Amino acid sequence: MPRRPAALPFWISLVLLPLAALGAIKGGWTVLLLPLYGWVGITLLDAVFGRNAENPDPQAPDKDLFWYRLITLLWFPLEAAAIYGSIWWVTQHGTLGFWECLGLFFGLGVISGSIGITYAHELMHQKNRVERWLGDLLLALVLYSHFRTEHLLVHHRYVGTPRDAVSARYNEGFHRFFPRVLRMGPVSAWRAERQLLARANRTMGHPSNPFWRYGALQGLAVILAWLVGGWAGVALFLWQAFVAVWQLELVNYVEHYGLTREHLGEGRYEPVRPHHSWNADHAASNWMLINLQRHSDHHCKPDRRFPLLQTYDAEEAPQLPLGYPAMTALAMIPPLWRRRMNPRVRAWRRRFYPGVADWSDYNAGRLPMPRGAS
Repeated sequence: MPRRPAALPFWISLVLLPLAALGAIKGGWTVLLLPLYGWVGITLLDAVFGRNAENPDPQAPDKDLFWYRLITLLWFPLEAAAIYGSIWWVTQHGTLGFWECLGLFFGLGVISGSIGITYAHELMHQKNRVERWLGDLLLALVLYSHFRTEHLLVHHRYVGTPRDAVSARYNEGFHRFFPRVLRMGPVSAWRAERQLLARANRTMGHPSNPFWRYGALQGLAVILAWLVGGWAGVALFLWQAFVAVWQLELVNYVEHYGLTREHLGEGRYEPVRPHHSWNADHAASNWMLINLQRHSDHHCKPDRRFPLLQTYDAEEAPQLPLGYPAMTALAMIPPLWRRRMNPRVRAWRRRFYPGVADWSDYNAGRLPMPRGAS
């Protein structure tokens, strides 16, 4: 078992919890500490600590990863306590005004989206049943349980093709991307589960359909918000859930913006390669997001645990100029985003696909659906 200090930087997310408590108790400007730490603070720490291009031994056994994995195993009760504890506090004590409550639960959405869904993503990729359940519980806290199906059955298989809703198209602004994903994601996940059940001669009414579990867990999450804080508690819970989903889809937007797999004809696409994901080696934001920014390797080895994810240089995978916190903020301003990222996409195309002369169908998502997709 490794020494704890080696894993300690990946526990940086714990700083968010006392900031949430401070915002709930003190109110005022302190409700802004959560987003300021998550976006500005981590970006400044990226500038201080720079990049980390070291690659761990990918064959390290799970027993050597205990202190890394522990934070993901502990996070669900911590996040649930932060959300429901804050609902109880603000509804029972009445010390925060309307705008302070909105600000506080915006920050809690930053926690449940940036950290909670990132940890859920790590957990749902594992074979361990307890970890997968913890992933489901975290997703229920943001009412986005279908993400598990959509991510595992659709995104990883069809990334960079028209079948994958969260592969952001070239020149597509986030404000067009976001409603498109909200509309298409649940339908796509339902269709994927229906196809999977049909192969086993089962209908969507079968108990093995995970949407039953998704609905039950999400319903319990909302009922608990009502029991703790009444209808005001439900409204605050829904607000943090929306902010969390917005955070998730900002990250999805950044991860694959403009990157497509080459269509080989008749619905056939090239295999997924490291250059189909944007990579970032920035140390502090990778600590906060448990190496999510080593996204190229994640798509090549989806079940590889986060401490073992490898990084790639610019010869193998495109590189983001900044970590996710800064890049997601930039994505909210489409003209600035395009100015920074479109030249990089065009350079990526020249480097990896010099033989493709016409990108118009790729840009518009008009290419054929991949074989086996519908």
